[in-house]
Amino acid sequence: MGQFFNLDLFLATAVTLWVIVDPPGLLPVFLGLTNSLDEKQRRRAGDRASLVAFGVIALFALFGRQILDYLHVSVPAMQVSGGLLLLLIALDLLMGGGSEPTSHDGVNVAIVPLGTPLMAGPGAIVATMLAVQEAPGVTGYLTVGAALVVVMVLVWLFLRYAGLIRAVLRESGTVLASRIAGLLLSAIAVQMVADGVFGFLADQAAR
Repeated sequence: MGQFFNLDLFLATAVTLWVIVDPPGLLPVFLGLTNSLDEKQRRRAGDRASLVAFGVIALFALFGRQILDYLHVSVPAMQVSGGLLLLLIALDLLMGGGSEPTSHDGVNVAIVPLGTPLMAGPGAIVATMLAVQEAPGVTGYLTVGAALVVVMVLVWLFLRYAGLIRAVLRESGTVLASRIAGLLLSAIAVQMVADGVFGFLADQAAR
């Protein structure tokens, strides 16, 4: 079993992904983005967001380096683009515009920005890509895959029962959570853009 599974790598990867994805921190954002949905649609959006995040992270864990090299896209470029996208969503939450379309039972917010780049953002993608490289061959893929499954199941559980939190907060509390989520998202977005810019400058200086 040891040759196919690395416990230390599993624990390190799971903790890293948990901190990056931050399921408790996702709850106010999730409630804000799904404010206009009913309970059934909200659960469906949470299911889809979890699946999208899992699929994107798994895809980059398997083929991330090849994809980025083929498209001539750097990690800092991903960070800047993700940050700009999050900033637009954050401004919408802060202003209470609700311009994010929620048609098709919330499928749009489930994919963007919940599934990506909030959950499957540059940080989670790069973390899994690096984790796979820590162990050669099958061991790395199985270990990182197991860690990803565990974290995504926990994320799904948090989103699945977000409706209970909404029932406790009621309408006024949900609106407040939306504003707080917008403020937090804007800070995250600015940090992502800054990290991307500094990363790009570091890459240029290293050449």
